[in-house]
Amino acid sequence: MLNFRMDFTRKLSFLVFMLCVLISLKNQNAETSRKASFQNPVERKLQEDDGLHEWLRYDYYNESCPLAERIIRSTVEELYGLRPDVAPALLRLVFHDCFVEGCDASVLLDHGDGIQSEKDSLPNESLRGYDVIDIIKLELEEACPGVVSCADIVALAARESVLMAGGPFYPLYTGRRDSIVAYPIIATYELPSPLDDLSKTIESFASRGFDERETVSLLGAHSTGTIHCKFFFHRLYNFSGGDGPDPSIDPEFLQLLRSNCNSIHHSSRPASASPSLSPLPSSEDNNLSTILSQDAGMKMDYEGPRTGFGTLYYRSLLQRKGLLFVDQQLTSGAETETWVRAYSSDLSLFQRDFGLAMIKLSNLKVLTAPKGQVRLNCRKVN
Repeated sequence: MLNFRMDFTRKLSFLVFMLCVLISLKNQNAETSRKASFQNPVERKLQEDDGLHEWLRYDYYNESCPLAERIIRSTVEELYGLRPDVAPALLRLVFHDCFVEGCDASVLLDHGDGIQSEKDSLPNESLRGYDVIDIIKLELEEACPGVVSCADIVALAARESVLMAGGPFYPLYTGRRDSIVAYPIIATYELPSPLDDLSKTIESFASRGFDERETVSLLGAHSTGTIHCKFFFHRLYNFSGGDGPDPSIDPEFLQLLRSNCNSIHHSSRPASASPSLSPLPSSEDNNLSTILSQDAGMKMDYEGPRTGFGTLYYRSLLQRKGLLFVDQQLTSGAETETWVRAYSSDLSLFQRDFGLAMIKLSNLKVLTAPKGQVRLNCRKVN
């Protein structure tokens, strides 16, 4: 019965999603108050995908592994029931994979056999979800050996995790292939940082083809999961080398954060409490990272699991209660703040834009046959 309800929900979500796209395309004249900003991303998205149709397609595994997407869906659902942290882990995993030379599962490769793993890069040290991908891959190898790529598993599992976290369903093409190399240098220097200011964030996402609106919608992924103190501790005391906190934090929220991270503060308060914005931290920052490796943190979905995905995040930014510096910075720019306000009050708009942005992310620089391979073990090249 649960699977029946989930299938019905997915089909209904798909129909609503496509209906929203069609309506937005037809209502260009009615949207003049927003100029072309509401409609143009849809047109661009459809144009960008045209070149993919020849290689990627819906139901790519319809004949070769007809149960593939159902296996991925049911496995994510089952694991989420046991470990709700599966959802943010898989969502973060797809971003870190696709942002580095495209959605090719290069982030899953372990060190060895001539491979220097992306897992060892500083931004990826806290990545999780590899074990979930392993479990899904084992299930798929039993059902149809050597057919479903790890890159498709990562993209589809992230889509299911969004749904589990209370976000929208979005359709995905499949047919990706897996990389035979990893890109640790790119992972180290080009993945966005939680410490980035707005200009750096916009530049980073623009390098992958995302405009400001898409950037704001993608960061809505921070609606779920737990942000550990080490990622925002520098905002609480000695911000930017000064004696006080980040002035963009609401004073009452600041006290709550300090209270949650109190044990860290009392165990050590080094002079370098504000981590460097450079890709590689100093030795002092490494010591601080060790000190802050405790589990203390704040849940993003603090109103409860599967509630307020998107709107709660954007409302918190308007209340100066963003946990990460990179998040709160979205209210410091005219255009980005416009979209923060729009998404905070219009759930359907956010869900549509977030779905489109995730489709675009999942299609970045994909490998298709005859390039790449279908790995039999996601952690190593065949």
